[in-house]
Amino acid sequence: MAILVTGGAGFIGSHLIERLLATRADDIVCLDNFNDYYDPRLKRANVSSFEQHPRVRIVEGSLCSRRTLKALFQCHAIDVVVHLGAYAGVRASFATPLIYEKTNAGGTLALLDAATRAGVGRFLLASSSTVYGLGAAVPFEEDQPLGTPSSPYGASKRSAELLSLLYHQVHRLPVVILRLFSVYGPRLRPDLAMTIFAKALTTGRAIKLSAGGIVRRDFTYVDDVCDGLLAALDSDRAIGHAINLGSNHPVSMIEMIGMLESAVHARAIIERRAPALGDLPITCADLTKAESLLGYRPRVGLADGIERFAAWFVSQARLN
Repeated sequence: MAILVTGGAGFIGSHLIERLLATRADDIVCLDNFNDYYDPRLKRANVSSFEQHPRVRIVEGSLCSRRTLKALFQCHAIDVVVHLGAYAGVRASFATPLIYEKTNAGGTLALLDAATRAGVGRFLLASSSTVYGLGAAVPFEEDQPLGTPSSPYGASKRSAELLSLLYHQVHRLPVVILRLFSVYGPRLRPDLAMTIFAKALTTGRAIKLSAGGIVRRDFTYVDDVCDGLLAALDSDRAIGHAINLGSNHPVSMIEMIGMLESAVHARAIIERRAPALGDLPITCADLTKAESLLGYRPRVGLADGIERFAAWFVSQARLN
């Protein structure tokens, strides 16, 4: 049997594939379109550790292509889908909302349909803390009312959730939804705040900080997220549920910058800006459900995680 990982060349996807190879005997199909949302060479580097592995097949293609999906499920005995592929980024989604709707909602629908026809035994959807939107009670509890999405990205991820729940209800597809909270670590995307801030610190440039740095995020180390994803593959009790994967410890952006300063031994130059379009003032995951259904408990604290991230970032900067 095989596990299909969409977005497998991305930050989280590449870490997950490495963990799957270390912990399971399944074949793995990595689907990624290697688009230019950020430098495709970074994605090529992400898969370098496993691209020649005998149990991995890397397929370059779009999850929006029904022909590609049909061929994947015909050629491989796929029994598990881990759907990480998506257009990400809150601010970028305002500039090109249609591609977010097409990929995150339409692509998910195409994948759900293909997975249902193939009779897969588990479908994990990687969703986002952005689905909670403006007005949701803090900490964010999965089964409490959601707020209004603050960006096209958040709306598209909520659409993907609803489509997944529909296929679970109507077609009995074994769906588990994982809502990820500000994931960080080695290989972090270049468009995300921690990478941008680390680059500014190590090059002596100013950090453009919106809302005075008081926005608070529930930063979650990538290894902890992979722990949650792996647990969701095996927990039958999780089927049909949306489950948070976070740290339950929100930290302000200015505090995070302070930790980065210590990790890279540099002082920040800060330019304060107005609040950014689409930013939620805080994200905070209630982990009661994750602990109950997945046995999930984050192990990597932010200070330790930032040290690991910074060590990777500095090593990459030296290589380049």
